[in-house]
Amino acid sequence: MTPAPIAAPFPYFGGKSRIAPLVWERIGDVPNYIEPFFGSGACLLARPHTPQIETVNDKDGFVANFWRALQADPETVTHWAENPVFENDLHARHIWLLGRKADLVARLEGDPDYFDAKIAGWWVWGMACWIGSGWCEGNGPWVSEDGRLIKSDAGAGVKRQLPYLRSTGMGVIRKRPHLGDAGSGANRQSDNLPDYFAGLAARLRRVRVCSGDWSRVCGFTPTSKLGLTGVFLDPPYGVADRDSRIYGNDDSLTVAAEVREWAVGRGDDPLMRIALCGYEGEHDFPPSWDCVAWKAHGGYGSQRTNGENLNPNRERVWFSPHCLPRTTLELW
Repeated sequence: MTPAPIAAPFPYFGGKSRIAPLVWERIGDVPNYIEPFFGSGACLLARPHTPQIETVNDKDGFVANFWRALQADPETVTHWAENPVFENDLHARHIWLLGRKADLVARLEGDPDYFDAKIAGWWVWGMACWIGSGWCEGNGPWVSEDGRLIKSDAGAGVKRQLPYLRSTGMGVIRKRPHLGDAGSGANRQSDNLPDYFAGLAARLRRVRVCSGDWSRVCGFTPTSKLGLTGVFLDPPYGVADRDSRIYGNDDSLTVAAEVREWAVGRGDDPLMRIALCGYEGEHDFPPSWDCVAWKAHGGYGSQRTNGENLNPNRERVWFSPHCLPRTTLELW
């Protein structure tokens, strides 16, 4: 049975839901599909074909744990994700989650079946309440000492900010309740959450969820050895003027260059259909690759403290030579 597209369960910087239909048009109904930078899963969840072999990966332990936990135990994840928007809870849970980050990553990398449903539920609830980037990154001044939230000069704590309060609202599911209408809480639509998470779990039932470096799922064995393979690459954009609020102090420039090098090296393989996302001018591909310009939605990626943000107009996707021809003319 062909699955219906499902909305991603949380807001995510750089989400690719808008371009997903074109990606699937160019990749086609491949028997083997890999997504090394999974994030919110917007592209996989938009797949219009009956799933076959699918492998996803994310280096962020909280992301990988959420998808593993949701796949294995959606009811318990729902239990921990259902909560009104309380600012005090946001800070307390933020500290609690950050304190478990290192051990979580170690367990995920050491045991392919490990997950923690409570961490998954609280993390996705916080993702839905938080504004912009910085959730569970550990780069703020606020720490917990003797059960109290205090400001410290030592660093390695959390940022402190209001929950998302705009009238458009935020929540765990796509029809997001909010605080803008007569005090409605974050679970005004909570009756929908168990069914929604159950639907996500059903879609992910046979998806293989890995946690670690992107290259681990891009070798010969998990790709073309299994036959015709589609790979959707959405690494952190490697541009010097990228918004630091999105990626922070990371190795985005190096990762983007490595991903591009891998893609070019595998692009001539007739068993590989590769799509790589980036900004205009970021990558230099051979002429055999097709570059498609598209415009992102507003959202987090468009936020700027000063001036106009032109980033949505810089979005590009490069398709390898053996991708299917493009038939879609309008992208937005």
